[in-house]
Amino acid sequence: MADLKERLLPPKPASAVNLREASYRPTASGRQPFQGMDFLGLKKRGQGVRSWIRVDASGNSQIIEVDKFTVMRRCDLPARDLRLLDPLFVYPSTILGREKAIVVNLEQIRCIITADEVLLLNSLDSYVLQYVVELQRRLTAPAMGEGWQMEDADLNRRRGCSNFDNGFVNTSPDYLPFEFRALEVALEAACTFLDAQAAELEIEAYPLLDELTSKISTLNLERARRLKSRLVALTRRVQKVRDEIEQLMDDDGDMAEMYLTEKKRRMESSFYGEQSLMGYRSIDGALSVSAPVSPVSSPPETRRLEKSLSVTRSRHESMKSSESATESIEELEMLLEAYFVVIDSTLNKLTSLKEYIDDTEDFINIQLDNVRNQLIQFELLLTTATFVVAIFGVVAGIFGMNFEIPMFDDPGAFKWVLIITGICGIIIFCSFVWFFKYRRLMPL
Repeated sequence: MADLKERLLPPKPASAVNLREASYRPTASGRQPFQGMDFLGLKKRGQGVRSWIRVDASGNSQIIEVDKFTVMRRCDLPARDLRLLDPLFVYPSTILGREKAIVVNLEQIRCIITADEVLLLNSLDSYVLQYVVELQRRLTAPAMGEGWQMEDADLNRRRGCSNFDNGFVNTSPDYLPFEFRALEVALEAACTFLDAQAAELEIEAYPLLDELTSKISTLNLERARRLKSRLVALTRRVQKVRDEIEQLMDDDGDMAEMYLTEKKRRMESSFYGEQSLMGYRSIDGALSVSAPVSPVSSPPETRRLEKSLSVTRSRHESMKSSESATESIEELEMLLEAYFVVIDSTLNKLTSLKEYIDDTEDFINIQLDNVRNQLIQFELLLTTATFVVAIFGVVAGIFGMNFEIPMFDDPGAFKWVLIITGICGIIIFCSFVWFFKYRRLMPL
């Protein structure tokens, strides 16, 4: 996983100059990944004309400038599918399987995958450059099973084995066609990018939340609010990628539609079969001109042979197509399942982080409630003390009235009034405190 992140994630910080130097740096095979690339060509040079990066099945890349109508005719795509690739608009992650192409919109990777090539919008984004470099590396790298396939072919040739399928290429079960390899690199880039963002968010979040539990301040609360907003946005993006992969895995028809190499091979085989049948009919017709017409009403031998060959060929093609469709669905399903596990792990990380944030919020709310309860208790005691002090005001008001009583002539009367009033106030205050504790309005 670490090696995959080093290959797919760009270095930080990355500027346009560094990206230009990285794009012209030769790869391990000793050639430039973008031959003849001119970043000035990113600007539109006409109405609707855009610059595209084209990568063929051999790993060669070039910059082409075509309009959207040419791309629509070349890839047999409607205009609404091309709008998903428009960088001026923000669309959720989408993987669409069409008749001759696969439209991929995964984070920064927006491309059109056909059976022979990949078309990406030319961009200075480092993730796009990393995608092209990684795709070229995988396409130009020698396959691990090529030596074994050659040895098996030599062994079968020495044994003299021959069957009906000798004309077809016998590939290993782990072999993926070009469109699946390009889709795999796009899924890797998207999953790695999202996982890296989730890891960065975790590194920033946990110390901040621990600090917030120990010290609740306005600054820490504001930082936590921004962190939660980023978490919600990232979770929504990861959830959309996960739902898109899960939707493809649940629909066998969509997965079969994405097997472009098989559909192209069927079209070519049917085209060549029709040509050979037309040639056979033309030869049969030329021979029938010179041959006399038979009075027998039974069909000629050539028609019987043609009918038997067509029935055999149709049965073989139907059996072959069903088997290849099943295998292609299984291959694509295993591929999608692997990255479904990766993106689901990233979603679990974000879910755990969200639960930690929720637990922190609950803890902070508990602390604030405790402080609020303490303030209420203090206010209750202060109100009781104010009521006790008000008793002295009542006594002073009574004795301050303008009337004559014998107590005014006694010199020690003032002292006894204070003592009696103070004892009464203390008794009243203690009674209130006992009542609050009895009703559990204050902690014992």
